[in-house]
Amino acid sequence: MNELSGSEPHDGYAYFGLEVKEARMHARLTQKELADATHYQPPYISKVENGLLLGSVQFAMACDRVFNTSGFFARMRDRINRREHPSWFEPYVKWEGQAESILNYSANLVAGILQTEEYAHAIYRNAHPTASKQWVKHKVEARMRRHEALERENPPLLWVILDESCLHRQIGGRDVMRGQLGRLLGEAESPNTTLQVLPFSTGAPPATESFILLTFTEDPPLLYEESWSGGHVIDSAAQVVTATAAYDRLRADALSPDESLALIKKVMLEEYSR
Repeated sequence: MNELSGSEPHDGYAYFGLEVKEARMHARLTQKELADATHYQPPYISKVENGLLLGSVQFAMACDRVFNTSGFFARMRDRINRREHPSWFEPYVKWEGQAESILNYSANLVAGILQTEEYAHAIYRNAHPTASKQWVKHKVEARMRRHEALERENPPLLWVILDESCLHRQIGGRDVMRGQLGRLLGEAESPNTTLQVLPFSTGAPPATESFILLTFTEDPPLLYEESWSGGHVIDSAAQVVTATAAYDRLRADALSPDESLALIKKVMLEEYSR
């Protein structure tokens, strides 16, 4: 959600749009008048102001001309375009790239770090149906680059526990799911990656929401969790201990790695084969 009133913008697109809207209102221009002055259409202005589209380089330069802001919008647009993630997620990405181990519990969707491009695209497109192709492409590319954390010289231990619903929930259709499950099987071949599936048969899970634990060689461990309003990196020792205990119970309830891979193969063949 990109609310432009009553709260801080959640990402760069929304922030750029808010600044355009504030400048337009300060200049006492309607969206139609700004559209005419910048040689764009009113629906384009609306999408920019609502954070659904990052204005083009030409649009940013036109805003600087109309509002007499001496390159402010062009510079802001360039900085935002180089930023990859929502502001609330950037601290996590920084720590993820330095972690010694990444312990991930995915309650509904395949862990972002292991998603295929097609799977991620389907998630973003469905969650943001009115967003531009440019915005979705930007978000998907950023998510794909997170895999680089597993490709560094001393890669972390990645341990992912997937609720069984992650295997059956059809994201993007059968072809996309077949590719995604195939990706999981391929990633599991790495000695640094362990996958487990928490089967439906275990009943109520020890945790109902997704979360991630990061451990480090020298720094204290961190907990990352998300809510509807965004994500939070938590360094509270008490909360980390509680989350670690929950993760240990999830590991105990989950299928063994070999059994988990067998289930993934079974679901791929029975539900997503051509």
